[in-house]
Amino acid sequence: MMTTDTKQAILGLIKSQVVPAIGCTEPIAVALCVARATQLLGQRPEHIELRLSANILKNAMGVGIPGTGMVGLPIAIALGALIGKSELGLEVLRDCNRQAVQAGREYIAQNRIHIALEEEDPDKLFIHVTVTAGGHEAQARIRSHHTQFVLLSRDGEALPVESSCPDPSATATCDGEHDVPLTLHTVYEFATETDLEDLRFILEAKRLNEGAAQAGLRDNYGHQLGKTLCSPLGRGIMGESIFAKVLSVTSCACDARMAGAMVPVMSNSGSGNQGICATLPVVVFAQENHNTEEELIRALIISNLTAIYIKQSLGALSALCGCVVASTGSACGITYLMGGSYEQMCHSVKNMVANLTGMICDGAKPSCALKLTSGVSTAMLSAMLAMQHKHVTSVEGIIDDDVDKCIHNLTAIGSRGMDTTDRFVLDIMTHK
Repeated sequence: MMTTDTKQAILGLIKSQVVPAIGCTEPIAVALCVARATQLLGQRPEHIELRLSANILKNAMGVGIPGTGMVGLPIAIALGALIGKSELGLEVLRDCNRQAVQAGREYIAQNRIHIALEEEDPDKLFIHVTVTAGGHEAQARIRSHHTQFVLLSRDGEALPVESSCPDPSATATCDGEHDVPLTLHTVYEFATETDLEDLRFILEAKRLNEGAAQAGLRDNYGHQLGKTLCSPLGRGIMGESIFAKVLSVTSCACDARMAGAMVPVMSNSGSGNQGICATLPVVVFAQENHNTEEELIRALIISNLTAIYIKQSLGALSALCGCVVASTGSACGITYLMGGSYEQMCHSVKNMVANLTGMICDGAKPSCALKLTSGVSTAMLSAMLAMQHKHVTSVEGIIDDDVDKCIHNLTAIGSRGMDTTDRFVLDIMTHK
């Protein structure tokens, strides 16, 4: 039986990692850091110097910035300085409007922004901002987590680093100081035994991410994968199946987010796409399968907490596409909605790890919708097999009899084994 203290710690962990975000998390985290440094400076910066890790650069180069019609870091940086509110966390650019975008364009044209690659700090999530004006200087640094400030200073004087958690009760886990040790069984036990009212907050993820999917249907975003799947052509090929609906709704939300739609999504572990991928497949399947609200809530907790668990050993950013992590969570949630047991949930994970391990992350961009759809389709297949007690076994590839070892094999490959791949990907992207 799980103790009350453990349940509360896991609740705090989920609430710190499942938070609203507007726009792709990496450029928004950069805007957040710029906004905080600007607030410390107390005036509009004359110059902004940034040092960013390679993974931050990779994920910010090709993605739309909400409300701007523009792509990439410069406009996110300019808006962070001009209208950013750091107290809003990953919704730092919520107040963006047409006037702000025009001011941002002018700021960029004045060559006030300089971006450099951070080569000394090994953390894959590293943002250091120095702003100057009127003979004064302020600095802010984010490291390891998208909202975790580790350094604040003004005119060389170090300042207290306050928590950036959206939920004050979750400060320890948000700051990464006391990660709750998880196993897949702990995830299952927590999701199925915790009082339902304590878990009801997860329905906000359903509301926000369904809104993003609706936005993806209203306008022509990105590669319009979601709309294509809903079109007569898509229906003619895919039919009106549950499978087709799960794919189309999920990809609609990703289309909108990656193209810079001004809509919030509920993120997971610092990624909006992971939040979409961990939420919408479960939501759509539950609707089509006529599951109860309680079953949906518990399945969403299973999916989101599984993704958080995998990210604990993978890290906030890696060479491995985040859809692998989130769709593995979805596979577990969908298995639960199918009436599956913990054993069958383990089968789903093994099927996912056997199939998707090695999918590269080549930055945040509109084509991420294609990857999410690949992940979600694999989640559906994995759950279907698991319900028939069919799974990849330990005599095959990197699969182990122990499901947690399977997960750690996946994350070891993604965090360490693919380091060289990560460097090659960035080199290709920066030399096109």
